[in-house]
Amino acid sequence: MNELAQVVKIEKRIFTIRGVQVMLDRDLAELYGVETKVLNQAVKRNIARFPEQFRFQLTRPEADQLVTNCDRFNNMKHSSALPYAFNEQGVAMLSAVLRSETAVQTSILIIDAFVKMRQFLANNADLFMRLEGVEKRQLLHEIKVDEKFEQLFNALEDKSIKPKQGIFFDGQIFDAYAFVCDLIRSATQRIILIDNYIDESVLTLLSKREAAVNAKILTNNIGKALALDIEKFNRQYPAIEVKTFKSSHDRFLVIDDDIYHIGASLKDLGKKWFAFSKMDASAIEMLQRVKI
Repeated sequence: MNELAQVVKIEKRIFTIRGVQVMLDRDLAELYGVETKVLNQAVKRNIARFPEQFRFQLTRPEADQLVTNCDRFNNMKHSSALPYAFNEQGVAMLSAVLRSETAVQTSILIIDAFVKMRQFLANNADLFMRLEGVEKRQLLHEIKVDEKFEQLFNALEDKSIKPKQGIFFDGQIFDAYAFVCDLIRSATQRIILIDNYIDESVLTLLSKREAAVNAKILTNNIGKALALDIEKFNRQYPAIEVKTFKSSHDRFLVIDDDIYHIGASLKDLGKKWFAFSKMDASAIEMLQRVKI
């Protein structure tokens, strides 16, 4: 729990400046348990390890913007010393120049936070672009403040915004399960699953769809146990059609007109690393070839 709290604390101190995710020297010094002056002195003694792309000094306008956005930076408002910003590579270098076990462990936590933040931004890129577009249209048409917030929140709640690609790592069982549940709940017309390894856990996932959404499973073999599970499932929930299909090695999940390539069988989500990606229009031809 202490490590989790530390990661959450770190994530709140990651800023995007000049289009790069960075942390300030004063925040890093606090996490490493040293004074800001000591941290920067260690960097100066090893300056060759910190090129401009790893560490840069903020300009006065950049510092003023931080002061405006974060109350805890108020003491920076009248300071003549501008802070330094470190990106992910710069943080990695800090563990080498500070030379302590605490520095190494802290750097690992910080880099993990950078990675999680990057994954979050990548997985939600479509959402951010949509919000940016909404904001621009509102500014152009001088929409009132209350209408502006209403449209922004509508965009946030839009279930049609789904990530195009990503990776889940081993142990992220709930995260992967929740991701697929959200996809299934977002369907309005049809769900088609091509997966050669089906068990009752996959049926449980499909039970989360809307009642009017048609569902079909194509799998390599329908054994007696699976056939019994399907029969019992169909007695309680809107029926799922299951057919034998021997032409596919990979897993595919069709949500209405969107087609996802899934690197793991749905019953094994999160047990090992797997990637998913939303396929382009050429995938429609693939589905037509299998006549589904």
